[in-house]
Amino acid sequence: MPNASKIKTYIVDDQPSMRALLRTNLRQLGVGNVTEFGDGDAALEGLKCLPAHLVISDCDMPKLDGIGLLKAVRADPVLSKIAFIMLTSHAEQQFVREAIAAKVSNYIVKPFSVGQLRAKIEAVLGPLT
Repeated sequence: MPNASKIKTYIVDDQPSMRALLRTNLRQLGVGNVTEFGDGDAALEGLKCLPAHLVISDCDMPKLDGIGLLKAVRADPVLSKIAFIMLTSHAEQQFVREAIAAKVSNYIVKPFSVGQLRAKIEAVLGPLT
């Protein structure tokens, strides 16, 4: 991705404070085109109307959780190539295996730094400029 400011990013988390933190961190990286959703159902509907380049989703959410959202995105031929980073407090191997089996692009464990977020995004989209 040549320019961070052009990356259309969806933040999906049921916690407003985490969405605000992610938005702030993304702005520090130059990513300003950000849309927020409080659950996976709303995010999936949003993606169907206006696909994104990157989804950063929490794992544990009401309605449709992060793994369910990831599976729905990967099952949709139009959305399947979207980079998907799972944001979670789960570092257990069973969760990691489930996310990998569902074809997650990358994952980041809370708490995280802006540098870690940058590294995870660059690992799936290339260097941010």
